Formats: sequence, C-alpha cells, structure tokens
Amino acid sequence: MGPRARTRSRGTFPPAPDPLPRPVPGTGLRTTAGPLVARRDPVRRSTGEPGGGGWFTRFARRWGWRAYAVPMLAVLTVLALVDVAVSGTGQADPASSTGQAPASQAAATTTAVATTAPATTPAPAEGDANPTDLAPTVGAASYVETGAGTVSVVDGTSAVYGSGPLQRFVVEVEDGIGMDGPAFAAAVEATLGDPRSWGHDGAMSFQRVGAAEAAAGDYDFKVSLVSPGSMETYCPGVGTGGYTSCRYGERAVINLARWETAVPDYAGDVATYRQYVVNHEVGHALGNGHQPCPGAGQLAPVMQQQTLGLDGCQKNAWPFPA
Repeated sequence: MGPRARTRSRGTFPPAPDPLPRPVPGTGLRTTAGPLVARRDPVRRSTGEPGGGGWFTRFARRWGWRAYAVPMLAVLTVLALVDVAVSGTGQADPASSTGQAPASQAAATTTAVATTAPATTPAPAEGDANPTDLAPTVGAASYVETGAGTVSVVDGTSAVYGSGPLQRFVVEVEDGIGMDGPAFAAAVEATLGDPRSWGHDGAMSFQRVGAAEAAAGDYDFKVSLVSPGSMETYCPGVGTGGYTSCRYGERAVINLARWETAVPDYAGDVATYRQYVVNHEVGHALGNGHQPCPGAGQLAPVMQQQTLGLDGCQKNAWPFPA
C-alpha cells in the first residue's frame, strides 16, 4: 500500500509528493527518486516529429534493405555510363603519329584509296640533298610538275617474295600525275622481290598489300610516287628542292622526275636508277643510313647518295649485288 495517511483533527491528508529532482554529482543532470522506466522507442529523438528520428531513419525503417540498395545501384549505373562514354571517345588514332592519313579521310575509288600528306614524322626524315646541293635537271621534262597533292593506294595483294621476317608494304601514287599505278606497283614488287635486294639470303621477305590493309594500318611501310611540286608536302622540311627523293616517317617517297629521267651519272640508264631509288629509300624505311663511296672504281653502296654523284664509284642499284 501507499504511504500511511496522517490524520489531523479535521480530516485526512493526501500522500506526500515525490521529492524534487536532485542534481547528480559531476554530470550536470538531475534525477528523481523512484523506479526507472524503459522507453518504448529508444531511437526516437526529441525533434517534435511523430515517430522520432530524421527522414532517412524513417525511410530506412519503412523500406528496410531497399533504402541502401537503390542508391548503390544508381551510383553503379552512373559509373558504368561514364566508363562507356570515355572508352568510346578517348581512343587515339594511331595514324596521327606515323604520318598515315586517318582512315576517315580516305575516299574509296575502284582500285585505290585517296589519302592526304603526313602531318608528323616519328623519326628524323632522310633526304638526299639540300636545295643548294642539287644537280642540274636532266633533259626535257616528260612528267607532270605538280599533281593533285593527294595520293591513292594501288589496290591488290602480291605473293610473298623471299623468306624470313615478313615486311608488308603499300604502294601509293599521287593523283593527277598520269602514272599507271599497277605498273609502278609491279616495278616496286620486282625490285624488292629480287634476291639482290634487302631480302637477300633469307634476311626478310616482302609482300604488297592493298587498300583494306592500308586503311587498317596493317603494313610496315609505304612506297609513294609523288610529283616534284608535291615533294615538300610529303617530305616537309627535308629540303628536296623538288629534285631528290626522301624517306619521311613510314613513307619511302619517290620523286616522279627522278623516276622518269634518272640523274646525269646514270647516263640515261633509267631502269637501273629506278631499282636504285626504290632500294635506297626503302633502305631508309628499314632503318639504314647513308654510306660513302668506299673507293674509286668500286661499286657504290646502295645507301650512298648516288642521286647527287658517284664520287668515283660505279653505279649500283642493289644492297647485295651479285
């Protein structure tokens, strides 16, 4: 029973009230006497909102594990979309560093694909002269001085010539110079396929490939026939003066004027000079530098600058002459 009632002369007094809250030492809190009562909702906060807690607490209480799964799925979806966007647009075009025109710039024709001049070169270009070193022009011009400025791939694939590591090459001819592309390609094939060329004794083999391989970049070097007026476009800064040929980037660039008329020291032997200029410029593309004449009366090395003179040597078109 409750506290015993005290009596007075005029009646009964109610039970004494509970003591006032007393301070708890060291805490700054007050407590009251009497039993402790557990709260029904320990999460509830004194926010004045029904049910207690913030909006996320109420959202999580209502939806359970879905409250965490839905935001995580949303974040993962956004990350996946960003990854796809970056992968689709961040691929660099490999042609930008080799001098090859991007495939998107190629215009297909019946037997060729037009490409543009190189923008950059991955290694120092190699030519045969500076403008002040040029030999006089040979005979009357029998060629187009300046073509269209674009080149087209001569389509078609050859057999593999020789044995050893395969070198795949593309043949190009400048548009508007009146040259028979397949005939030029056949001459290049015959030169590189000869046992006296760079594939001698199984050192390497050669195969010409066409437009599809050129567009895909599936080749090792190009042999390009270009008019004198376009030489500085395809060999920028080399100083050909429109006279000599050069190697620029992946291209062995053959000057149309030299292809048609040769040079004075070849004395009209155009066929031999054509073999020399192909082997010489492709030799550069394969990593070979210039060599001097070894001595008067000896065969000139194919990497000698025979276009500018023989220096007492005899003309020679082959890396490995018989």
